[in-house]
Amino acid sequence: MKSKAEALGVKEYLPAYLDPLIKDKDLQTGVSFASGGSGFDPLTTTITTAIPMSVQLDMFKEYIQRLKRNIEEEPANNIITNSVVVVVAGNNDLFLSYPVRKLQYDVPAYSNMIAKIVLKFIQEIHTLGVRRMVIFSAPPIGCLPEVRTLYGGLQRSCADQENIAAQLFNNILKEQLQLWTTSYPESRVAFIDYYNSMLRIIKSPHEYDRGCCGTGTIEVIYLCNILTPTCPDRSRYFFWDGFHLTEKGNNIIVNYIFEDLVNALF
Repeated sequence: MKSKAEALGVKEYLPAYLDPLIKDKDLQTGVSFASGGSGFDPLTTTITTAIPMSVQLDMFKEYIQRLKRNIEEEPANNIITNSVVVVVAGNNDLFLSYPVRKLQYDVPAYSNMIAKIVLKFIQEIHTLGVRRMVIFSAPPIGCLPEVRTLYGGLQRSCADQENIAAQLFNNILKEQLQLWTTSYPESRVAFIDYYNSMLRIIKSPHEYDRGCCGTGTIEVIYLCNILTPTCPDRSRYFFWDGFHLTEKGNNIIVNYIFEDLVNALF
């Protein structure tokens, strides 16, 4: 049975653009420029040492030129025009950078700042020829296992303050994207409600409050390593660690958003 990505004509897994073993033919069918821990706020990548979004955009520009050298300009432009660019960022900005920025911004001001950076980012992508974009909202950050452990008290409840900040950011970003699309009617921008999709799952009766790695309550990134025990069956877990989803978790989210995504893009 084909995955939904394959059904859309996308291969099952996208290779990293920086993979030294990537082949020219891979460029024609999709690559990933993502860097774990990145964000729109420049401070975020200073904290996480991830590749900044601005550098990821530069890699995309380089990719386009490389594609044109391989298959000539017209077919390369056709690939770019008919491609779908997926942008998933903002979570780390709210969770990692905003606490540092609190003396400069309240939540609405910070959300507006990030939304402006997002719009500048998609404007540049649009200028490069992209006409279909998927922008994910922030998730319910206060309900992530790590955040529940840190701020949810003895009961590890969802942290209201973090969730309110995520909702405010999402509302501002959605409104700004809607305004942007009115100026570019030839473009299709799908704003994915990651927040409510994930919240619906977390509030279901299944055990979704812990990750598969370690205790499942706090471990993330480097704390999940070869020495850290993992659950015996990760397919039964929604979260891999304190912050990230398992493959099963991502598949569940895709099932929720797939129909709306297709309707928005095609």
